[in-house]
Amino acid sequence: MAEPDRYPSTPDGRYFVVRGRLWRSSNPALPEQRRQQLVDALMEARRRVGAARRAGEPEAERAARTAVDQAKRALGERGPVWWSDGAPDYNRRMVKNTPYAGWYARIASAPDR
Repeated sequence: MAEPDRYPSTPDGRYFVVRGRLWRSSNPALPEQRRQQLVDALMEARRRVGAARRAGEPEAERAARTAVDQAKRALGERGPVWWSDGAPDYNRRMVKNTPYAGWYARIASAPDR
């Protein structure tokens, strides 16, 4: 039997679900090379956040958090939505409180979940 997706994606691909909460997916229209550059920048910025926290350097931590935010915005995970049909953004909302509730209830109760 195939293992179910650890973090299922909504049918429209706009979000994935972690512990019942929607998180916006990266913009699928990004070219793969650009997406990988942004992911690499995001991971580096996250490492810098941790290093600054451990070193007790609040200014460096703020700068690193800004870099994280910039990468996430460039990926389409924050800021203006990357879709163009006018649908609202449900990022960080509990899936049960969104139009995706029925879909999630069905997959969450599936036998292989």
